[in-house]
Amino acid sequence: MTRKTRRLAMIGSALCVLGVAAGLVLYALRDTIVFFYGPTEVAEKAPPPGTRLRIGGLVKEGTFAREQGQSVRFDITDTKHDVLVTYTGLLPDLFREGQGVVAEGVVEPGGLFKADSILAKHDERYMPREVADSLKKQGLWKEGEAMPSTRTQSETRVDASSAVKR
Repeated sequence: MTRKTRRLAMIGSALCVLGVAAGLVLYALRDTIVFFYGPTEVAEKAPPPGTRLRIGGLVKEGTFAREQGQSVRFDITDTKHDVLVTYTGLLPDLFREGQGVVAEGVVEPGGLFKADSILAKHDERYMPREVADSLKKQGLWKEGEAMPSTRTQSETRVDASSAVKR
């Protein structure tokens, strides 16, 4: 074998090993990859039962209901479509109707979504990026918007410092 042939054989072998390694990594990750959908995408694509995914949107007003034990039901909406979600467990402290939420779980027969984890916003300006992008596409949410009734941190600091001076 000439030098050129050996070099090509080495490069070819390295590419084969790299390809096999990438294939094994993708095969191992296939069960852990979770796709994000908004309620409209869930309605359009209708994922088959057993599909694991994340659904994000706003908790629809008037749909939150406690069932027996720690079980709850509520709708996630993007104002066009709603997805019925059931969840058993402790909800985040800031979970409430009208706020942004991301639920991760499994689609069940009949379009029901059984969540095994719920993520809620952590301050008045936060909304999951996917949810914000979905709402921006529909023209329903703008960057930096806060709830009208909430106060910013600077307002809270001013009030706290003026209370100390009194």
